[in-house]
Amino acid sequence: MATLPASKSASKVALTSEVEDEGIKEHTFQEIEKLQDLGINAADINKLKGSGYCTILSLIQTTKKELCNVKGISEAKVDKILEVASKIENCSSFITANELVQKRSKVLKITTGSTVFDQTLGGGIESMCITELFGENRCGKTQVCHTLAVTAQLPKSLNGGNGKVCYIDTEGTFRPEKVCKIAERYGLDGEAVLDNILYARAFTHEHLYQLLAISAAKMCEEPFALLVVDSIISLFRVDFSGRGML
Repeated sequence: MATLPASKSASKVALTSEVEDEGIKEHTFQEIEKLQDLGINAADINKLKGSGYCTILSLIQTTKKELCNVKGISEAKVDKILEVASKIENCSSFITANELVQKRSKVLKITTGSTVFDQTLGGGIESMCITELFGENRCGKTQVCHTLAVTAQLPKSLNGGNGKVCYIDTEGTFRPEKVCKIAERYGLDGEAVLDNILYARAFTHEHLYQLLAISAAKMCEEPFALLVVDSIISLFRVDFSGRGML
């Protein structure tokens, strides 16, 4: 992979668990507790959180049928919850393309560590979206994930995400010592970088769902720049042997 210019790679960057004030201002998640301000019962909110719904947007992105499966939440309650959630997120009306441009201005491009790769991607891996890496075995997918776990913590001035990283490992391929070596390249303290990575090993696709729900709750509490699932398909390939089981 191509290296950063010497002026950048040689500079020391201090990592802390705190983020810049600018990063806090740009935090756009609406916590699910806001439902209570518009008449939703606190007990129902806790039931939703217990099922992994921690933000207003997570409710809007879920079908009515799925929300009705939450224990103790009736169809009538789901209708009311979705009505209130839509008001909070203001998703029942159109916005102008210029307003969308302003929203898109908050999207970050996180460097992959390779100048050529970044140029191919238009500047790096985009925040606030899903990026899938695919390719043949041993082509470097996990290496890119390890590198992003470091670069996502860099300041925005160095094409980083200025946040923590959540790393869900489904194949047992995460190597902390490799992360430390990558951190050295950027003049970072390896232990500080590892402290900012929240790691979990998933063993089944159901376990993966549980970890994703937990990570969603964590991301509402602390500033995260990146979520890595390596790999997303392996557990489904094991748990569902054949198209007929899907």
